[in-house]
Amino acid sequence: MINRRKTKEISIGNVKIGNNHPIVVQSMCNTDTCDVNSTLKQINELHDAGCEVVRLAVLNKDAAAAIRDIVKKSPCPLVADIHFDYRLALECINNGISALRLNPGNIGKKEHTQSVVKLAKEQKIPIRIGVNAGSLEKSLQNKNISLSEKMVESALSHIKILEDLDFDMIKVSLKSSDVMTTIEAYRKITEIIDYPLHIGLTEAGTMRGGLIKSSIGIGTLLAEGIGDTIRVSLTENPVEEVYAAYDILKSLNLRKRGINFVSCPTCGRTQIDLISLAKKVEERFKNFDKDITIAVMGCPVNGPGEAKNADFGIAGAIGEGYIFKKGEIIARVPESELLETFENIVINSYK
Repeated sequence: MINRRKTKEISIGNVKIGNNHPIVVQSMCNTDTCDVNSTLKQINELHDAGCEVVRLAVLNKDAAAAIRDIVKKSPCPLVADIHFDYRLALECINNGISALRLNPGNIGKKEHTQSVVKLAKEQKIPIRIGVNAGSLEKSLQNKNISLSEKMVESALSHIKILEDLDFDMIKVSLKSSDVMTTIEAYRKITEIIDYPLHIGLTEAGTMRGGLIKSSIGIGTLLAEGIGDTIRVSLTENPVEEVYAAYDILKSLNLRKRGINFVSCPTCGRTQIDLISLAKKVEERFKNFDKDITIAVMGCPVNGPGEAKNADFGIAGAIGEGYIFKKGEIIARVPESELLETFENIVINSYK
């Protein structure tokens, strides 16, 4: 059982974050925010995959203006990602955005920061301070301290700006592309603040490498009770980020959305195209939102035994497969019919 770190509670739209609420899964659209239709299409795809909060890049006035139409049809709360231009933050708030990702120290004039914070406070719009190891302030770059310490110092300076303006609807992230730097930064800041934390690695990479780095970094922090929202950043369709996030959470028993999928690594006893079959089964059931375990195993000798606790499973044989339920074989099916038969049995069991 993981003892999660106690944090302050904030709300992004109708999603509550911190204070022992379930860890929230986030992602970010890679569409042009000005293109309302394509952005809404991707938001809906992310939502269908289980994404609970979606971030949008707001690069200019046209993007800020588009927020109004996007918010009206979005199935989940949206965060506006703002860099430098306070006017974009103001327009996004006025257009119905649920939260901002904005570093107040980067806005410029004090009065500009004050105007954003004042409106955010009035509209109950949280602000995520997002520190990135690759874009720290010049004043920190040459300091003789570790990179993780620099990241924490940067975050604290932005937090102070908000706190001095009597604003505490804050969430914080400290991301690096280096796993240990990221872990160290989050560990350090948990000793200082009790604001909710958004965790993840930045620029983690493509599917294989990015998943490995993110799983180690995010998984380590989650296992230590650190983290209130997560994003698995991948150079990939952002929908894959959502599936990966839930897989990480499920592996630590922190969220239960969707199936738990089990498959064996194959061996010399395997006489069925197990790799292809396992991939197809996992794909077919990726949006099947039931808290069950599905197993795809290589042989009838060990399959039902090793995966006897699975709710449903397949054990491969010579040109066929055995379908089992809780370790008991319930059907014997030719390989060509195995996938469809298995899918029908599982789905019909929950109708």
